[in-house]
Amino acid sequence: MASRPLRTLAVLTCTAALCATATATAHAHAHATAHATGGHAARDTDRRTPGIVTAWARAWNGTEPAALGALFTADGTYTDEAVAVTFRGQGEIAGWKARADTLIADVRVTVRATRLDGDRVTVRALYSGHLKGAPKPFAVPMTTVLDLDAHHCRIVSDRDHYSLAAVLAQSGLPADWTPPAP
Repeated sequence: MASRPLRTLAVLTCTAALCATATATAHAHAHATAHATGGHAARDTDRRTPGIVTAWARAWNGTEPAALGALFTADGTYTDEAVAVTFRGQGEIAGWKARADTLIADVRVTVRATRLDGDRVTVRALYSGHLKGAPKPFAVPMTTVLDLDAHHCRIVSDRDHYSLAAVLAQSGLPADWTPPAP
């Protein structure tokens, strides 16, 4: 029985050594990346999503369109690349969210990963919902690029990238489907 505490001690010592090695390796990689990029290393924030991204996803998943608009600077832009539209200013952006809510039941953005590089956050997410009148719901990968203000508390620019063809196909709609007029 005396060997059990020794074995536990050995396992804990090895675990601590492995953690120290992993931490040193991660720091060395970050330093090398920073050096290679002139001191400005991008960093993955998969473990800690920036607050503005959390608020952005919460606004999309919520039912109050003004909450999305409020996350942008007064002259901020929101571009949905899949449908080739751009909205300017908090009011237009809130209007886009309101329109999405009328067309898509249970619209949802699920953040999978983020990457912060200076004032830019790249968000990998799952975009899902059920187009009203469509036979089936959709869930497609989306990449969003958010350019932030200097304090990282407001969005200057949002560009969403996802496949409209995939949304329509998953929804059971024809490729030439267009939403009904508001």
